[in-house]
Amino acid sequence: MTTVSSPIAGRAIGLAAVPDPVFSGAMVGPGTAIDPVREPHAAVSPVDGVIVSLHPHAFVVVDNEGHGVLTHLGIDTVQLNGEGFELLVNKGDTVQRGQEVVRWNPTAVEEAGKSPVCPVVALEATAESLAALVEEGDVKAGDALFSWK
Repeated sequence: MTTVSSPIAGRAIGLAAVPDPVFSGAMVGPGTAIDPVREPHAAVSPVDGVIVSLHPHAFVVVDNEGHGVLTHLGIDTVQLNGEGFELLVNKGDTVQRGQEVVRWNPTAVEEAGKSPVCPVVALEATAESLAALVEEGDVKAGDALFSWK
């Protein structure tokens, strides 16, 4: 069983509230989403594992059970071409839960006309494989978002 922690502080809103049909329809996978606090901060790893994909706006960490967790910093933020994001680790790095991965500013994302909402998705999972899913309420970075069987 893998516990996936929140990579950022903010308010859990659930995937259905994400302003992007690919995420809100759970086409990428099941999970939840966080509306982040509006201040510069670092997104942290939601699990212990290896960074297998790393972009300024998104990263995937795979744990030792093979569970991949996608953290997507904002919606359509790929269009910002890395502006306002700072990578703090490298692809292939082993990271610990809570370790800083990307520094960013949700306010700057909003000012650029993009949503700062952050989907946190269990890749190659089914909705039935997740338990204790947090879809509402305030969360701090490191708080449990869901468990993955």
